[in-house]
This record gives sequence, C-alpha cells and structure tokens, in this order.
Amino acid sequence: MEFFNPNANVNFMGIRRTTMAISVLLIIASIVLLATRGLNFGLDFTGGSLVEVVYEQPIEQEALAHDLKAGNIEGAVIQRFSSTEFSIRLPPDVVSQEEIDAASASTADGTSAVDAANKAVTDKVEAAVTAGGRSVEVKPSVYVGPQVGAELAYNGIVAVLVVLTGIMIYVAMRFEWRFAVATVAGELHDVIITLGFFALTGMDFDLTVLAAVLAVDGYSVNDKIVVFDRVRELFRATRKLETVEVLNKAVNSTLSRTIMTSLTTLLTVVALYLFGGPTLKGFSAALIVGIVIGTLSTIFFASPLLHTLGVTKQDLLPKARDDAELNRRP
Repeated sequence: MEFFNPNANVNFMGIRRTTMAISVLLIIASIVLLATRGLNFGLDFTGGSLVEVVYEQPIEQEALAHDLKAGNIEGAVIQRFSSTEFSIRLPPDVVSQEEIDAASASTADGTSAVDAANKAVTDKVEAAVTAGGRSVEVKPSVYVGPQVGAELAYNGIVAVLVVLTGIMIYVAMRFEWRFAVATVAGELHDVIITLGFFALTGMDFDLTVLAAVLAVDGYSVNDKIVVFDRVRELFRATRKLETVEVLNKAVNSTLSRTIMTSLTTLLTVVALYLFGGPTLKGFSAALIVGIVIGTLSTIFFASPLLHTLGVTKQDLLPKARDDAELNRRP
C-alpha cells in the first residue's frame, strides 16, 4: 500500500529556506510563550489537597465532575474506586484566603493555618457534591505533596541530556557528525514546539503529558533516522546526483512509509483524545501535536538543515588510510 509514488520527484528542498524560517519562528515563539506564560503544571508537579467522597447511591464520574465544576472547583483530578467511592485531588489554589479565614473562624481557637485550609477545602467540596440533594460522606481533606520533587526534576533533566548526547554519539558513529546535529536539532524542534503548544493553550502539564513528550522525542528520532539512512544509501549508490537531489529523492522515497506510520499512529491517538476521558486529554493532545510536528520537521526542517550543514557524498565514503609503512610495501 502506497500513498505516494516512491519514484516521485517533489522538490521539497526547493522551499527549504521558507520552511526553515517558519520552523525557526515557531521555535522562537514557543520559547517566548514558555518564558512569559509558562506551563500550567498539574498536581503531579504542584501538590494539592486530597478529598475522598463516599456516595450512598452509585453515581457516574461525569456527574461528580459536573457537580465540582458547578461548585466553582476547577482543575480537579478524579479517581474512581467503585461506583460510590471516589478520590478527588485538588490544586493548592482551590480555596481563596477569604474561605480559609471563614473556616478558621468557625473552628476552635488555636487551629493551625494548615488545618483551616484543609477544612475550607472539605467544606467547599461538600457544598458542591451535596448541592444536587445527593447523600454523600465527605472525608476530611489532607495535603498531598507533588509526585515530582526538585531532585526528581533535576535527575530527569540530566537523564534527558545524557540521552541526547548518546544519540548524537551513536548517529555520528553510524552516519556522520552532520547527521547527528540535524537529528538532535530536529528533536529539540519537535519538543520545544510541543511544549509551546501547552504554554499557549494552558492545558494541564502533568506526568502523563511529560511521558507523551518523551514519546514524541523517540518518535522524532526514529522518523529522521529512516530518512537519513536512505540519504546515506543514495549517496553511496549514485555518482552524479547533487546533495539537493539526493535529499529530495530520499524524502520522496520514504514519504509513503512516513505518512502510513504517522497516520496509523494518529488514528489511535485521536481515538484516545475523543473517547479516553479527561485524564488522557493532555497525553493524547501532546502526542497528536508531536507526531504532526515531528513528521513535518523531518521533511521541512531536519533534511534542509542537513543540506545547510554541507553534507556531501565524500563525507560518507570510507576514509583511505594514509600509512607510510603500507605505502612502502610492494
């Protein structure tokens, strides 16, 4: 099955200056958004409050989410234990200072600020879930810390840098250093723009989204290596083709494979986005954006960047040994 003729000759490199300029502008815009708006970190990064509710009658999770939203409680993460028991994680700013003061005034003297805040959260959740006349037990709120602490975040950043370095070393050994630079630049391009999308939309950035971004990183590497491997084959198999022609031919010959791989993956991810519920919204959205951007960057950013770096046929030919002792042998 082929979407495109592998022998087609679409001149993708003919618009390389335009596409690279657009890519650079998107990267700059994403960095500006990340610096000014930032990411809307979810409870995995910020911590918050945990409230458990037990209904007398079974209730759907969507109905609970609707009641919380109607009670002016935003950003809640609901986990279902059974048809009547739910755990609700709430962001730190779910209650205002006025609500905390009111809760503190209604308790005995000497109540700590933390206890007052927990009581304010409990009261607010109880008011929301009982507004429809349902009989429900609301257990007292407790504070939960972030799942991603400063040390784990630091270790994660170090791990990503080590992986990027390893990829560069591997690709440089397998291909040539210019291929390594283009591959890593393409990875950074895809990840930065995906993060920029989340900064622009303000969607929650939690551990599932982080996992999706890392998956996008791996997907990006795989897609680019397939095209670059074809570039290497064409450089070695042809003698008269110029670099632009080789890059065009490599992209055209792998385009059908790229489209089929991306399309089949997108079908699954879009299904998750549409039917996976709110918990998987961010995860699937990150994958959708990352796959689309990653596929386009292989064709319109990484491959043109390889040309800009000046890769030639001679770079991939075996290097002749210059050994004086061997030269003197008959």
